[in-house]
Amino acid sequence: MSLFKPKSIPTDERRAAPRRPLNARGVVCAPGMETACVIVDLSDGGMRVRLDRGAALPGEVVVVDVAEAVAYPATVVWQKTHDAGLKQTGAKSLRGLAPARLVQARDAWLRAGGR
Repeated sequence: MSLFKPKSIPTDERRAAPRRPLNARGVVCAPGMETACVIVDLSDGGMRVRLDRGAALPGEVVVVDVAEAVAYPATVVWQKTHDAGLKQTGAKSLRGLAPARLVQARDAWLRAGGR
């Protein structure tokens, strides 16, 4: 029997799904705004983005992963200066026909060099 118990590592992780570091070039779109960002990490339920500018985001946005041609409709959960945490509702491909609600995101993807 050991006199010393191994210390448990505190887990402050409240996420339902693990985060994957991504560091991908993206664009945040909302009605009347479009700004460059870096998608820092991604999980099945959310993502963290770092904005090119410290602009205030509206409650609902679409984040475009330029390299993957994927749009993530999302709700802004928190924002602190250039970083924002978003709850995303699922990935939608921007290749081929895009639904009407993602036309702005598809246009932003094409302007950012998407093919």
